[in-house]
Amino acid sequence: MTESKAVDLLAVFPDLEPAANAIEHLRSIGIHDDCMNVISGIPVTEAMLGRPHQWTNVPRIAMGGAILGFGAGFFLAYVTPYLYPYPIQVSTQSFIPGPPTVVVLFELTMLGMLLSTFLGVFLDSFFPNYRPMKYVPEVSDGKIAILIECTNADEQKVTDALKKMGAESVKPAEAQHL
Repeated sequence: MTESKAVDLLAVFPDLEPAANAIEHLRSIGIHDDCMNVISGIPVTEAMLGRPHQWTNVPRIAMGGAILGFGAGFFLAYVTPYLYPYPIQVSTQSFIPGPPTVVVLFELTMLGMLLSTFLGVFLDSFFPNYRPMKYVPEVSDGKIAILIECTNADEQKVTDALKKMGAESVKPAEAQHL
């Protein structure tokens, strides 16, 4: 029995609509969504291409940062005044005033969420990436590329389907340093 090796094909499309139609056609001939990757120089959502929503941990990381920020704000607002050896009571004002406490809690909660969201997106996108990536320079000119992983047996079928769907070029992908 012969083993079929995986081949990476890189198809370049002039616009978003032919690329979306090609993705739909590739699904119909049996290529799974996990075997397709869209490379674009502009932000393209999954809904624009009819692809399933990608799972990310950024909301969880942001919530963790918000909780840590709230904890830091709580410490500053409620614990710090009691650390003084001789607390100062000013007239009838409460020892921990309400409005400044709300401001400190809100600001540190938002700061924690902002910093953790940035860190989460940074780590989720695997940035910086120093290993060679599959890329074509036409993507920088506004074109859309689809990287398809298929077997040697399906290579000709996929190439013909992509050409029929309006691909400007379909060629084997090779990794290069960006």
